[in-house]
Amino acid sequence: MQGKRILYIILGWLSLIIGIIGIFLPLLPTTPLVLLAAWCFSRSSTRFHNWLINHKYFGPIVRDWQSGEGIPKKVRNRALLVMWLGMSLSMLIVWRFWATVGLITIGVCVSLYMLRMPLKQDAK
Repeated sequence: MQGKRILYIILGWLSLIIGIIGIFLPLLPTTPLVLLAAWCFSRSSTRFHNWLINHKYFGPIVRDWQSGEGIPKKVRNRALLVMWLGMSLSMLIVWRFWATVGLITIGVCVSLYMLRMPLKQDAK
């Protein structure tokens, strides 16, 4: 069991580090990698999981996801816009047919997933 725990911790930190890099590189998705890190930490380290949940920037992402309430519509729309702008820029820079097909496929799948997510109700 100790080996499995260590594997989850390593996977959690790798996911988080790659997610942080994804903030600056348009091809790497940040939110799914942060959520994967939270999942790994929840199965391996209470300390790391609590740190991530209480983190200034990543905590709200994880807490919103774990609450099951969904994400705010404004956040979802901003994420879609930034994702498509980044992918469009990547398509223009790379300018390869298969890379473009791959990016469009990924973009459509992620967009459909995000559009089907529950939206968090605004507090009135």
